Amino acid sequence: MRLMLVALLFLLLTSSATGPAHAGQTPVGAAATATVTATIKSIDATNRLVTLAFEDGTVDTVTAGPEVRRFSELKVGDKVTFRYQESAVVQLRKPGDVTPASSATQGITRSAGAKPGGTMAQQVTATVTVEAIDAAVPSISVKTDDGRHVTYHVEDKKNLEGVKAGDRLDITLTRALMVSVADGKAAGKPDPK
Repeated sequence: MRLMLVALLFLLLTSSATGPAHAGQTPVGAAATATVTATIKSIDATNRLVTLAFEDGTVDTVTAGPEVRRFSELKVGDKVTFRYQESAVVQLRKPGDVTPASSATQGITRSAGAKPGGTMAQQVTATVTVEAIDAAVPSISVKTDDGRHVTYHVEDKKNLEGVKAGDRLDITLTRALMVSVADGKAAGKPDPK
């Protein structure tokens, strides 16, 4: 359910160009994408640790769990690219409509190349009930299916137009992380060994 609240907040903060989600209209959606590349600086094969140097100068060590196949193919100097995509869709539920059950699906698809890589994806759907709208702040307070009460500040109060206390909002959040590894030599960089 935490993902649903993040999706609601994400949508309300970023979708000013799409307008509010009115009953009977097309759902409102927003999407974000980020790409980050790092170079493998060191590999601890015994503990399956990979130290990555990112383009912004930061360095981080990550654990490659047993789900990372072909770990032995990783080499110092390889370029690792992380592509993250997230989209949220919110639709105002019409009075009397049956509320669908909350659901979550996830999966992993591994790449077939010589280097490790793949895509992890997750889609979560849920419905929340609007408890209050404060156009002066602006903010929205919702109640989740598990009974939690949460209030969020809204960046653009136009996104609250047509939404009122008692409305039900269907939220679908889709997230995917794609990881690919390219040979450092193939990228035109010498192997730092």
